[in-house]
Amino acid sequence: MTLGYFAIIRNGEVLPLSATLWMIGIWILAAATGARTVGFAMNRIVDRHIDAKNPRTAIRDLPTGKMSLRQAYGVLLGGTVLYLFAASQLNSLCLILSPIPLAVFCLYPFLKRFTIFSHFGVGLSLALGPLGGYFAIRPVIDAGIIPAFFLMLFTWLWVTGFDIIYSTSDEEFDKKEGLLSFPSRFGKNKALKYSAIIHIFAFALLSGLYFSAFSGSIIVAILLLCAGYLLYLEQKKSDDVELAFFKINIVIGFVVFAFVIIGVELSI
Repeated sequence: MTLGYFAIIRNGEVLPLSATLWMIGIWILAAATGARTVGFAMNRIVDRHIDAKNPRTAIRDLPTGKMSLRQAYGVLLGGTVLYLFAASQLNSLCLILSPIPLAVFCLYPFLKRFTIFSHFGVGLSLALGPLGGYFAIRPVIDAGIIPAFFLMLFTWLWVTGFDIIYSTSDEEFDKKEGLLSFPSRFGKNKALKYSAIIHIFAFALLSGLYFSAFSGSIIVAILLLCAGYLLYLEQKKSDDVELAFFKINIVIGFVVFAFVIIGVELSI
């Protein structure tokens, strides 16, 4: 990995990594905030009637009336405006590509009505983040995109796997309502086995990021730590959705973040 992979390009000129990075970081955070707001708002709007029937989700704002449908659409609109404006402040390529995540956010909430592979749609909605971050820093398509592509694919399968774990809590409800998921189709135990297999492939892709971009024993140690959490601890505790999804999975996110940040620092 060379410094050129992480250099900032503006108007065809390669700038030092530190130049204007703080401002770009602000716009990346703004775009991410807007995008996730759109995703969450769209999901809750589409699923509001389902949420009202499910005892686990009936306490959410739309089913209880704490938030009106008009307010929810207002949040959706606000998130969209923030996302598109932030994308326009980053570079023209980000603005051109910005409708793609919006399309994913609008489509994936409907998938569980038609296919058991809806988990992969949830994964894709988050997996586009690494590519978005890459293009925000370097809006060109060249060999430098390979590490970002590995990170994108890892995120896709990582999120897909833990969404299967999360959906086990709604197995019986989904069967009753005719909603499609791995647990409602295969049962909880088999669904968790599929989740473990998907996470094995996810870890292979994270390893691909290491071999394509990073080096050093410190990075290997962090990679193995990630394997311990992702392939062992999260799967071992998958019966406890609260622990596996809301706690262990959060730790995995920070470990992967450290893996990428330290890997970049040691490789430039």
